[in-house]
Amino acid sequence: MNSGYSKIIRDNLDRLYADLPEDLLRNLPAAQKDEAFLFKAFGRQCEIARSGIFLDGNEETGVLGILISLYALNANPETGRLEPLKGFKDFPNSAPYAGAFTTHTERILLDHTIKIEKAQKSIIEKLSGDDAKELVGGDFSFWVRPLPKVSLCYIFYRADEDFPPSATCLFSFNALQFLPIDALADVGEYTSRRILQLVGE
Repeated sequence: MNSGYSKIIRDNLDRLYADLPEDLLRNLPAAQKDEAFLFKAFGRQCEIARSGIFLDGNEETGVLGILISLYALNANPETGRLEPLKGFKDFPNSAPYAGAFTTHTERILLDHTIKIEKAQKSIIEKLSGDDAKELVGGDFSFWVRPLPKVSLCYIFYRADEDFPPSATCLFSFNALQFLPIDALADVGEYTSRRILQLVGE
């Protein structure tokens, strides 16, 4: 357990529950059980409760807990819009995080392109997405939804005799309405990590 992360999560939940928005259920969106809010996050069953954030029944005390708590704090009535997709660098104030985003969201996938392609149906199912070949092209591509109103689209090209493999990650059009820019960069990284977990890497 990282005590620093745990404190941030605790502080965020205290802020949320100190003045619980009447429309939070609709804005997440989520199902409600007493004072807890239930929805899918990063391909897992998520519960936001006064006592903590839980994924598949286990308390989350790391970065994912921070991201989910920030998502709840930034919940608003706007509908998540997939298109037109946006590159991370096209969001305002993204420059300080762009290098890390490329390294930790896109490049970490390159050595696993073949396994990702073979597992893409399972990835799509687990992460509430769909095939994106007709939308964005690539040798194969898909979009996933790590948070209810935030979607990411991955575009892959296989290696050939002239070029190495490539992976590009785009965001749903208005993703920045639901998280600050540094948190969006982390959503990219931890969604890619989740993809690697799903293919057994």
